[in-house]
Amino acid sequence: MNLLGKTVVLTGACGGIGACLAEELAKAGARLLLVGRDQRALERLRSILPGGPLPHMIYVANLCVEEDRAGLKLACSDAQVDILINNAGVGEFNLLEQSSSDAIASLLDLNLNVPIQLTRLLLPTLKSRPTAAIINIGSALGSIGYPAYSVYSASKFGLRGFSEALRRELTDSGVRVMHFAPRATRTPLNDSKVQAMNAALGTATDAPELVAQALLKRIRTNRWQASVFGWPERFYALLNAMNPAFTDGAIEKQLPEIKRFAADKSLPE
Repeated sequence: MNLLGKTVVLTGACGGIGACLAEELAKAGARLLLVGRDQRALERLRSILPGGPLPHMIYVANLCVEEDRAGLKLACSDAQVDILINNAGVGEFNLLEQSSSDAIASLLDLNLNVPIQLTRLLLPTLKSRPTAAIINIGSALGSIGYPAYSVYSASKFGLRGFSEALRRELTDSGVRVMHFAPRATRTPLNDSKVQAMNAALGTATDAPELVAQALLKRIRTNRWQASVFGWPERFYALLNAMNPAFTDGAIEKQLPEIKRFAADKSLPE
């Protein structure tokens, strides 16, 4: 898909991956509608982006609020949106018994309910365009359930299933659906405990710039099928689907370290 002149709604625009995506999309000639909660951060981001003949836009919203989602729908109707990128999300590195009811509900709402509801609202607008796309930013942990990420994994497994079903549902339309699942990425979503654990376990992490560039390449080359970005995580995701008992054994060896970092109160979050 050629991004030149396309209007793209990007949620979670000021996050680590979001800001890098905004830069790559703008360089490719797209017009952006940047969505987030922090107006100053959105304005700062807009001010540094390269722009085409039409200016980039911002929309300040808490997407967990139905009225804010409805307002975004109205803004998108006026802007003739071609692409929706559901990037907003939150993570939680915690053993399940350490999580609160409110934290669980909030995570599931933002990571799973919000992209479903926003996609539903914007689908008529997207269907009205000659070609359009919905891109859901998932996670490798949406293919590999991992200790201390049970709720996060549940949300990302759900997003992957939603994306797969919707892609098939829209096959006879001009709207394409992509589920893009990065592995561990160096963003604020991963706090100091997660970074320390990844270092101790030898878990590879990617720069958000690399993730954004990989996604842009997939859009340009029309690679819409779901896949995990990063090796060997992509292989492990396939292996886990075929032989989960093997993955159980491999992760069981890591479990003492995972639990040690999850329970460590000396590291700031």
